[in-house]
Amino acid sequence: MPSIEKVATITAKGQTTIPKAVRQALGADYGGKIAYRIDEHGVSLHRVETPEDPALGAFLEFLATDIRDHPERIQSISSELRARIEALTAGLEIDLNAPIDGTVAL
Repeated sequence: MPSIEKVATITAKGQTTIPKAVRQALGADYGGKIAYRIDEHGVSLHRVETPEDPALGAFLEFLATDIRDHPERIQSISSELRARIEALTAGLEIDLNAPIDGTVAL
């Protein structure tokens, strides 16, 4: 693998954007995890393999099977429900890249 050196700026919150070339070399996509290691040889980072959630996998398989076997059951939401969802979320702005404040239990 060829040597790659890229510079990134640390924000006031201690965050940085991992340069695209580094993400590609690591094989790390959006939502992926990386681990930093600091030892007597310097600093290194590597992609962390995220284990699959067996419950989520089973649920998604159940949905896929049900959709395949019973496509007639698929329905669109009503215009009333859509209007209610739009009213409840009007003006709501979400930054999916923003850090989460507080403790998160998954």
